[in-house]
Amino acid sequence: MSKNFELKKFHDGIEFTAYKFFGCHKVADGYAFRVWAPHAKSVFLVLNDVEEHEMQLLGDGESFEVITAAERNDKYRFEILTYDGRRINKADPYAFKTDIPNSHDSVVYDLPSGNVCGGCGEDKNYSSPVNIYEVNLLSWMRGDNNRYLTYLELAERLVPYVREMGYTHVEFMPITEFPFDGSWGYQVTGYFAPTARLGEPHEFKYLVDEFHKNGIKVIIDWVPAHFPKDDFGLYEFDGQPLYECPLWDRMEHSGWGTRRFDFGRGEVDSFLLSSAYLFLDIYGVDGFRVDAVASMLYLDYDRNAGDFTPNKYGDNRNLEAIEFIKKLNTVIKRDFPYAITVAEESTSFNGVTKPVEDGGLGFDYKWNMGWMNDVLFYCRQDPYFRNYHHNKITFSLVYAFTERYVLPLSHDEVVHVKGSIVNKMFGEYDDKFAGERELLAFMYAHPGKKLNFMGYEVAQFKEWDYREGIEFFLKQYDKHSKMTDFVKCLNHIYRELKPLYDDDESWNGFEWLVVDDKFNNLFAFNRYAKDGESVTVIANYSGVDHFGYGMNVAKGKYRIILNTDDKKFGGEGKIRKKVFNSKKQTGQKGKYAIFVDIPKLTCMYFKKENL
Repeated sequence: MSKNFELKKFHDGIEFTAYKFFGCHKVADGYAFRVWAPHAKSVFLVLNDVEEHEMQLLGDGESFEVITAAERNDKYRFEILTYDGRRINKADPYAFKTDIPNSHDSVVYDLPSGNVCGGCGEDKNYSSPVNIYEVNLLSWMRGDNNRYLTYLELAERLVPYVREMGYTHVEFMPITEFPFDGSWGYQVTGYFAPTARLGEPHEFKYLVDEFHKNGIKVIIDWVPAHFPKDDFGLYEFDGQPLYECPLWDRMEHSGWGTRRFDFGRGEVDSFLLSSAYLFLDIYGVDGFRVDAVASMLYLDYDRNAGDFTPNKYGDNRNLEAIEFIKKLNTVIKRDFPYAITVAEESTSFNGVTKPVEDGGLGFDYKWNMGWMNDVLFYCRQDPYFRNYHHNKITFSLVYAFTERYVLPLSHDEVVHVKGSIVNKMFGEYDDKFAGERELLAFMYAHPGKKLNFMGYEVAQFKEWDYREGIEFFLKQYDKHSKMTDFVKCLNHIYRELKPLYDDDESWNGFEWLVVDDKFNNLFAFNRYAKDGESVTVIANYSGVDHFGYGMNVAKGKYRIILNTDDKKFGGEGKIRKKVFNSKKQTGQKGKYAIFVDIPKLTCMYFKKENL
């Protein structure tokens, strides 16, 4: 395949493996270095801070190349002479390895080979359990003197932990290279390089492979919406806007202090698509959580009224970004049909998880931000006043089946003085633990897949701090240790009970039993598998126990399989009865009911058995 043909695909926005051409690649005479810099007067390769090699213009008139006798692990950068006479130093946008945090240089490196993916050959099944453990690899656990754990150490510690806790998936917050720890990885400067803070790229691949060997799929957080204005990165790469949109109203994300990608420009589309493709093809990840999708969809996102130019139809949709998203999901589904994409999208944009061929964006799942905001608001309220906010629990079922959802209790909910999950719960010490157990049990029974951020399982009161590890030492204390036991048990129950995950997409999988008892702060519903198997769920969000509470159910025997008030989970253990037989209701033909004592701040699961 000729260079010019590869470049044409790149410029047309349909080159999904641009990383095989641009960047640094081993050739017979050493290494070839290539960079796209259409506004540059000239470009020089600076090798190990001492050697300088002038790069030659390629046939497209926009890209440069030089072949030199470099060696693996040599450091390099591009020095660009702009038409206004400046000399600027830039890291390689396609570098596979960086020198961060030592310097901003790129590093000569050969990609790891092979692909041990978790879902290769599998059909995508939306009726499977999906229970995601969200992790910041830099701060899940720290080593001596608060150092980062390496990819290899994480393979030894994190992999068995996630397996033992019963999660089906792990989700890494962004691991594509970033200069500032405080950005949590969301301000990316190296879209093809796993962060060098934790080790070599092949060691990152080893970590992914170890998860797969243990039956756990790996999702990575991916950031195509924007990039930071660090002078060594993509920012005005060849002296003027290149990767960012040059239009005044599309260039900046003012609220984040970042630049927005120029979606619709072929070279930028090829760059971003190739980044995603590499992590699927080379590192074998099983999908992406795509960050800040709402900021991509709307021209007026984070802008004052009138402070944008409408599209050709006169509205606020970013048509180029929408087409880019459709292209991304189409390519992934075509070449990696087992992989999933999840949109962090906080608006009511229609068709986020609808197939592209049917006019949708083509994501597999969308974060249900509305559910998250409503349920956490409700849990912060004094139970005495919760009857005024009853709809915060019920409203999510109005739209629960309009998209395929993931219910997220993510890192965003435990930062910036929002409080940790346990500390959000209303009440005194014991009530806070009871509140978290009830919240999680309700979440796992609600339609939608699940995501929980690291640290929830130890109920740490301190907010997440990216500068240190999770407070696992808390497990030496009874309440915290039992919270870990509870989360582990809940994870396994979720995976074992088909009604909790088999049909998350329709009313066939859900039935309200008690929906309007706002004065008792009580909710009850059935979840159904497609084969008719059912689980009955009761949640008492009030501050008092309810005795002999009656609910109409199908005829049968109902066995408690989860009680968040159980002493083994740190509860009071008020309920000793395990099995409830339905009773025929006088004067109600064919109606049966069970009568249950329900402790305060408690959620219970019942498995129906035949009499």
